[in-house]
Amino acid sequence: MLRVGDLDRSLAFYTDVLGMQLLRRSEHPEGRFTLAFVGYGPEASEAVIELTHNWGVERYELGEAYGHIAVEVDDAYAACAAVAAKGGKVTRPAGPMKHGTTVIAFVEDPDGYKIEFIEKKKPVAQGA
Repeated sequence: MLRVGDLDRSLAFYTDVLGMQLLRRSEHPEGRFTLAFVGYGPEASEAVIELTHNWGVERYELGEAYGHIAVEVDDAYAACAAVAAKGGKVTRPAGPMKHGTTVIAFVEDPDGYKIEFIEKKKPVAQGA
């Protein structure tokens, strides 16, 4: 779950920029908050992110314990280009990680949360 300061802005990022779907949204006037669940597929079979908007709160401190969300992508270079083309912020361009060969990249959502793209490993041909 991520607490967000502007739900519409965050939903635009996760759906328009990252290509996730808004799976469900619920308003809770008695508690003064809205929940929105986004992901790449149905909740029954895929991981989802819960976005919580507490009414009247525009900004949160991210804290020291939170690291980032990781998303596997087919092509990290193309994923970064798509994010940048849609006005998203790429904070670490795609490239091999420092101590390995896995291609990674980082982008940032409107509230400053980091999302890591991890490029899917290409299968090694048998007998090659």
